[in-house]
Amino acid sequence: MATVYSEFYNAASAYSDNLFLDIPEQATAAYRDGPVELTYRETLDQISAHSARYADAGYGPGHRIALVLENRAEFFLHFLALNRLGVSIVPVNPEYPDDAIAHIISHSDSSLVITLPEHKKKLETSIKSVGRAIAVTESGRPEHIPHAGIEPHSGVPDQSTEAALLYTSGTTGRPKGCMLSNDYFLTIGEWYVNLGGYCELETGRERLITPLPLVHMNALCTSTMGMIMSGGCVIQLDRFHAGSWWETVRASKATCAHFLGVMPAILLNLPNSPADDLRKQVKFGLCSGTDPKHHNKFEKRFGFPLIEGWAMTETGTVTAVIAQHEPRYIGTRCVGKPSNNMEYRLVDEQGQDVNNGEPGELLVRAAGDNPRRGFFTGYHKDTEETEKVWEGGWFHTGDVLRVTDEGYLHFVDRRKNIIRRSGENIAAVEVEAVLFQNTMVANCAVTPVYDELRGEEVCACIILSENVLAGKEIAEKLFTFCKDRMIYYKVPGYYLFLPELPISATQKIQRGEVKKFAALHVENNACIDLRRLKTRKGAM
Repeated sequence: MATVYSEFYNAASAYSDNLFLDIPEQATAAYRDGPVELTYRETLDQISAHSARYADAGYGPGHRIALVLENRAEFFLHFLALNRLGVSIVPVNPEYPDDAIAHIISHSDSSLVITLPEHKKKLETSIKSVGRAIAVTESGRPEHIPHAGIEPHSGVPDQSTEAALLYTSGTTGRPKGCMLSNDYFLTIGEWYVNLGGYCELETGRERLITPLPLVHMNALCTSTMGMIMSGGCVIQLDRFHAGSWWETVRASKATCAHFLGVMPAILLNLPNSPADDLRKQVKFGLCSGTDPKHHNKFEKRFGFPLIEGWAMTETGTVTAVIAQHEPRYIGTRCVGKPSNNMEYRLVDEQGQDVNNGEPGELLVRAAGDNPRRGFFTGYHKDTEETEKVWEGGWFHTGDVLRVTDEGYLHFVDRRKNIIRRSGENIAAVEVEAVLFQNTMVANCAVTPVYDELRGEEVCACIILSENVLAGKEIAEKLFTFCKDRMIYYKVPGYYLFLPELPISATQKIQRGEVKKFAALHVENNACIDLRRLKTRKGAM
């Protein structure tokens, strides 16, 4: 039966001596001397050894194991070994605060945590509040894998078997677990290898470089499956290093690259170099959310097309839209034409279809008799929310787009209360929930505001409690309060203290008005700007 592992096995049979994984020396500097290079055959051998140990410990279909392995080779090896057995992985970002890690591991019903030595103590501390014993095992010590304890489900893993439970921010606060089947992964791989146009993949020849995190759909599913199913090589970086990016691209002989919208803006700020033009090496870059004013400048300077597209974790790629053919309408937020594999509608707030050229929420489904084909299976332990997003037989994306008379879709905005900062989805209500824990905050509304570098930034509009005087000192205290309770990128970068918030007749905050009000204040430098304090742990 077709699974992620079976596709890898087929690729290893056909391209055994080709490199599957290349982690350049620049990305391994923190933990080893030299790069990591694994051929398909070498990778398969290690997968087989890992899967044998997991099988001996009783793991199989129905089990989930959390992987806290960063962007390292160990992630790929454990993922594929577990997939072979029908075990679902739960990718976890080690930079999450303790309570977020505990929530993901508890909510996912993970049986075991596999991590790196440097994260073991933090994870053991994080899961103390879970209320059940969960072993934390170092990836390099497979002999310490404890017995599963619970018998696996019967049967052989197939396309319907869950391959991963991926947590993504939602409008209701806590991250929701998206159940992703083998079919979801395989559909993404098939989509990628059949894109054509600027994104034509040559079998057994491509080298795809990505700095994106394996805890997200793009790196976990798209780049990994695209390379497996075309016999290509994944060049996986630890993260995005702007200063050495082009040097790494050139040295790695990458033929294609994955970007986030923030990256072109940063790279355009680098000094010009005679080696900037890479048209003879790099065929294309896949990107989402490129600032329109940067798009054409980027292509002219670096010499290859930056291909815009639209997709979500929940939708996979059956309904992905991508501008891999001309005309691409660069600089207009055009994401391309819908494919024949999808059906879509653009609707207003009353659910009525809008006219061409008018903005409307994008509703999508797969064409044919199975509208959910290739989508996520659902939200774990949240059937109600799953059915809500599928209301009326259409998946409600929460994204607002418009379509031209020629059939090209253009991204406009988000209807959902989500902030998209440097490619990370941030639920405004999650940030608000943290702010409300502080006694200095009487009421608040969190909203996205434009940021030239990051795409969007988090802005907190706050009514302070009685006798608390607004000012930079209070903003800094609230910043520290938030940073102690959530990952750095979710912390508000802007603080706007107000006597009142716009409220509707039903006493609900008018999110649209808050967004306009905040944008005006940011534009006029009338907010307290603490963006400089938003740094990764350990960053300078």
